[in-house]
Amino acid sequence: MSARFTLPLVCAVGLVGCDLTDPATRLAYDIKAGASRLGAAEGAATTIRHPFPSKSRECVGPYRVQVDKVGALIVWCNDASGTTISSHSTTYSARFVQTPQTHIVDKPAHATLEIELVRQQGQAVVADVR
Repeated sequence: MSARFTLPLVCAVGLVGCDLTDPATRLAYDIKAGASRLGAAEGAATTIRHPFPSKSRECVGPYRVQVDKVGALIVWCNDASGTTISSHSTTYSARFVQTPQTHIVDKPAHATLEIELVRQQGQAVVADVR
């Protein structure tokens, strides 16, 4: 095999089975799935339940989530003393839901995050984060 094909092949094989997402992106995927489950009728509602950590050994302490009215989704992972040890963000979820107000929620370690979606004026809207 020529050298010019070897490196790309090794890189591709090395990525197979790898999860290249972070806590914010995985939460955004759950929001996308929840928006697709939301009924089409005005006032339809669904609750997304996202367990933390969603990946082994990641974000295992207390955490903070911000679902921002400008479309950002931010997750801060903290240690037991409350010091931020990592943070992750994405705007991917803004493609699927509207967020009329910013929600910031602090959760204890291993607590499930809940996001309530409601159909309003034809849009999936984040009504509550808890």
